[in-house]
Amino acid sequence: MLAVVACAGWSAPVHAVENPVNPDESERPILPEEYASVSTELSGCFECHGVSGRPIEPAFPILSGQHFYYLYVQLKDFKAARRTSEIMQPMVDELSRDQMKLIAKYFSEQEWPGTGFKGDPALIAKGETATGAGQCVQCHRGAYDGDSRVPRLAGQTREYLFNTLSDFKHKARMNSPSKSSLMDSFDEADLEAMAEFLADL
Repeated sequence: MLAVVACAGWSAPVHAVENPVNPDESERPILPEEYASVSTELSGCFECHGVSGRPIEPAFPILSGQHFYYLYVQLKDFKAARRTSEIMQPMVDELSRDQMKLIAKYFSEQEWPGTGFKGDPALIAKGETATGAGQCVQCHRGAYDGDSRVPRLAGQTREYLFNTLSDFKHKARMNSPSKSSLMDSFDEADLEAMAEFLADL
């Protein structure tokens, strides 16, 4: 299912929200019977994003252990067509606000899986320089683990990271225009290196 105002970050865009959700709402425990109401939808998520937390292909993002509020906003953006995907939009089209919150909460409660990715040292060094130039740590924090509104990038799949950076650069992903402007300042080799660096963390 799924799956950067400085850097390749994927920070939540600012929208007028009809029913705003407090990021701290993720603190409320969810009862097992509540998850039962989205069991079919979660099964659909597992087909791409994996039951164990690791996606079945590196082009799909890791959702397990990602931040609740960020995941919820991405689901809302798919539903509102602020973010496009032939796979995701049909899946979220009929979801209610509460169902999207439950799905986001479920994944946020799981452990972040290790991918075992080991990057090329030269590319990692170049990527660290590029992310520093983009001031990515200002939003994604020093460990690139994000916070409630900003996604974790550290240890995300390399292919997904590169594809997302490239989508921002080429305006194929438009739910955060500031990221498109920032990514436009980097060339494809920079994006490859940034993805290498972040995936290796």
